[in-house]
Amino acid sequence: MGKRAKRIGIFGGTFNPIHIGHLIIATAVLEEKHLDEVLFVPCALPPHKGSGELAPGGDRLRMVELAVSSNPGFRASDIELKRGGRSYSVKTIEELKRRFNRGEEFYFIVGADSLHEISTWKDVERLSGLCDFIIAARSGYPLRGLSAESLSVGKEVFRRLAAGIVETPVIDISSTEIRNRVGEGKCIDYMVPEAVAEYISRKGLYQKYEKKSDAG
Repeated sequence: MGKRAKRIGIFGGTFNPIHIGHLIIATAVLEEKHLDEVLFVPCALPPHKGSGELAPGGDRLRMVELAVSSNPGFRASDIELKRGGRSYSVKTIEELKRRFNRGEEFYFIVGADSLHEISTWKDVERLSGLCDFIIAARSGYPLRGLSAESLSVGKEVFRRLAAGIVETPVIDISSTEIRNRVGEGKCIDYMVPEAVAEYISRKGLYQKYEKKSDAG
């Protein structure tokens, strides 16, 4: 009997900053889908958000590295930061497939909040053919009652999305809230790993952040 293919989860986002909600979701997905590892991929420039409030890519990557360092199943990746420009998921999966090239199985982790804008993603049909989706719950974004029509995607894409829904703990924390609290001089203990909180403080990140609202 041959050795099974390595199963790799791809968790992309701004991670501005990474918080415990991200880590809890990744842990649940790792266990539920029997993944070998989860790659956390901070984007360079998000296609669907402004970049004005983003901490520098190097800082966001370092915060991810600090957050995942104690879990052997988690790893940070600079693939999108090195590529630069707008970070399109389909390009990332294509590049990862070229890099690994050993028959690995890729699973793209999507929060329920992002699911509702997936029809605007670049080459989403091609992306759905390159990897399997894992859809994780997010507070305020119900997963029941979805359809191809409600998401404005083709039936085959919707079938792949629906097959990937995973029940994960719903942690009502957002990066936006954390940035706001830092900007207001409030405590962020227990919202981010201790090492991340220390890094934010040491580097003075988000100190001049202008309060806004986004999905975080």
